Amino acid sequence: MNDHEKNENTAVTPVGNLSPKLESLKRDLSDLSSPPHTRYSETTATIMSRVLIALLPALVWAIVIFGYRALTLTLVSVISCVMFEFLYQKILRRPVHVGDLSAVVNGVLISFVLPVNAPMWAPLISAAFAMIIVKQIFGGMGKNIVNPVAGAWVFLYLCFGFMRVFHDINEPALPAFEITPGFTEVLTPLVFINEGTPPPSVSMLDMFLGQHSGHLGEISVLLLLAGGIYLIIRKVITWHIPVSFVGTVALAAFLFPIGANHIEFTINQILSGGLLFAAFFMATDYATTPINSSGKLIFGAGCGLITISIRYFGTPLDGVYFAVMIMNMFVWYIDRLTKPLKFGGEKTTTKAKATAGNVTEMIKPTEIPETQAIDSGEEEGEE
Repeated sequence: MNDHEKNENTAVTPVGNLSPKLESLKRDLSDLSSPPHTRYSETTATIMSRVLIALLPALVWAIVIFGYRALTLTLVSVISCVMFEFLYQKILRRPVHVGDLSAVVNGVLISFVLPVNAPMWAPLISAAFAMIIVKQIFGGMGKNIVNPVAGAWVFLYLCFGFMRVFHDINEPALPAFEITPGFTEVLTPLVFINEGTPPPSVSMLDMFLGQHSGHLGEISVLLLLAGGIYLIIRKVITWHIPVSFVGTVALAAFLFPIGANHIEFTINQILSGGLLFAAFFMATDYATTPINSSGKLIFGAGCGLITISIRYFGTPLDGVYFAVMIMNMFVWYIDRLTKPLKFGGEKTTTKAKATAGNVTEMIKPTEIPETQAIDSGEEEGEE
């Protein structure tokens, strides 16, 4: 049997009649992003579960300091975030990704930026704003422009006065299920620190351990540091953004202190407010931060500079969440600025461009006389 007969007897499967396995493979390949691809064994749920583990000590401490109302606010926030994400994806007939635990992490983080005296409806509306307006409308996880938790905090701060007052932890704990509780207002340490005076009843050790009033999840520097270091060890985040964020605030506070003692003022700036919380758990969000290490350093430094500027000159008491949200909007430009070279490539300098232009002018195609070209053509024709 010759080759022609073999080709005639060989059955050719039409492209339109692919087997179910090939059809499935075709669909899977169409969903792939552009190469290069890297195999990674960990899933989104695995990463988010590690973030929850890192947040757990701070949550337990918030319950110890503020009472069971802290747990109630956290549960309402988590349930609200999961519910709004599920309903939005179901109504628009999109794939439901509630199982990846990202909504749970967002819920815990939203509760951490609330005071214990917040009304019970506060985590509900903040979850709706974060999950629908900030996250899902832009395409869901990985496509949002700003951090959902930072966006929710700014929304609450600009719209409601309860975000500016805090319950005194020396007074009895607030009821766990009361919608709008009455409370005893107290000033947080950052109010005095920004004015250049040490807090009258709170020491540096109290701020380090978390024995003072403030938002639920930002009071204990010790536990936030422990959670942040855990995330770095497990390679969930890198050190670049937290170090550059906190380092910029520390450097600015040391160089331009309000008060006489440079070191004391610098340490108080680091220990107070939501600096450590934002540096480890909000400014390191994958979707809203630069990709490269150099870009992360620039991003963190920008967050620190905006934070200390707001603390010095701004109306808000703390500027960390404004800083994170503002820098989120510059991530695209930072990525463009710090775009790495292709493998084996070199930077093209002005001198190199000029040299390349001179070489191009020197090298010209060889001019063939017209008569010679005609003769060569005739010879080819004769052959």
